[in-house]
Amino acid sequence: MKSFLIIGMGTFGHHLAQALCRNKCEIMIVDQNEEAVEDMLPYVTEAKVADCTNIDVLRSFDVPSFDACFVCVNQAFQACLEITDQLKELGATRVYSKADRDLEAKFLRRCGADYIIYPERDAAERIAVREANEHIFDFISLAEGCAICEIEPPAEWMGRSVAEVGLRSRYNLNLIAARTDDEKMHPVLDPAYKFNADEHILVLGNMDDVRRVTNQRA
Repeated sequence: MKSFLIIGMGTFGHHLAQALCRNKCEIMIVDQNEEAVEDMLPYVTEAKVADCTNIDVLRSFDVPSFDACFVCVNQAFQACLEITDQLKELGATRVYSKADRDLEAKFLRRCGADYIIYPERDAAERIAVREANEHIFDFISLAEGCAICEIEPPAEWMGRSVAEVGLRSRYNLNLIAARTDDEKMHPVLDPAYKFNADEHILVLGNMDDVRRVTNQRA
């Protein structure tokens, strides 16, 4: 069973802890505010009230024993930098640090953060893509310009197979799954799979290529 340390129990820290709990993980949470940890006790393995800018506090947690550490504090940015730096100094395997701006991310990386979390920016981008593109229903960014998108396939694809449409050769997209009437996602690996009406598909590719497909329906 994987174990994780979450420092800072604001809104994001709460959601993260609950999600890890649903995935059957062991979780230690820490916050300076006792009230911030009390309502999370049913979801976590251990909860502590402490100031994690104090390296002796972090040292007492046996930081290297966690699969990853998450720095989600909502206080002064200086605290994020100090905690990130000290976690790496103590041998943390992976450190995820929460940032609001690219400049913050730059300094967090210099302090050793392995991954930067942009919860507000990522949520805003996801909503913007969905609302600005009529036939894109969901969106997960993977890298610069690359994403997994849930789209409605064009009418001219109906009854034709993935190979016949040339999804990869013509559109530079890879089909991952299809969502049918039962609202479940079904993995699709067969190039002989035929597109059906009233279904959505998950495709992996460059956003420009995804828009080229969805704009056919405009």
